Amino acid sequence: MRGSAARLYVTMAQKTADRIREDIEQAILTGEFGDGVRLDEVTLCNRFGVSRTPVREALNQLAASGLVEMKPRRGAFVRVPGFAEIVEMFEVMGELEAMCGRLASKRISDEQLDRFRAACDRCEAAEAANDANGYYRENEAFHQVLYEASGNGFLRTQALQLQKRLQPFRRMQLQVRGRVRQSLDEHRRICLAVEAGDGDAAARELRDHVSVQGERFFDLMSSLNETGRRRAG
Repeated sequence: MRGSAARLYVTMAQKTADRIREDIEQAILTGEFGDGVRLDEVTLCNRFGVSRTPVREALNQLAASGLVEMKPRRGAFVRVPGFAEIVEMFEVMGELEAMCGRLASKRISDEQLDRFRAACDRCEAAEAANDANGYYRENEAFHQVLYEASGNGFLRTQALQLQKRLQPFRRMQLQVRGRVRQSLDEHRRICLAVEAGDGDAAARELRDHVSVQGERFFDLMSSLNETGRRRAG
């Protein structure tokens, strides 16, 4: 398989694995796949009409996010974190993002700033298209530019790891009515703070943007429970 064809094949395979991962995430978070349930590869292949390769890749991604535990010689099992654990992870993520924003405001290069603005523009396009999943993918890129622009390799690594752990919950949160628009407004304020070199403002905006507390947390949980009830019905 020649260069461009090989790259296209890899891209399509990755998109298939990502789609399967998102569907399994949804099934876990809405209760279709309960805590401790074994995820059988053959059953999943039949469900999605694919070979084992993208299913295994999807399960590996879910293991990296902590929603699945891979047990040697036994397979993949669902692991749903408790509400308290989710809130604690979001609190830590908020502080990591705040630190990234504070440092990036002073260290971001012109090239990184261009990519940061472009990521915000793509988020705006996804919001206009009413594409919550597309918005989330661009949202990830938006935040990852900040991690890089912090200029602190250790901080970037920690932020990326926790971002992956929280991926399912941050994506599901965007399904709460009005949350994508609210998130986009927050992105714009973050961009303005970073562009102005205002580290304190950037840190404050990012902490508020990421932390899930009070009403927003209950909105998220209510959304998951309502989706689960619709599936059960």
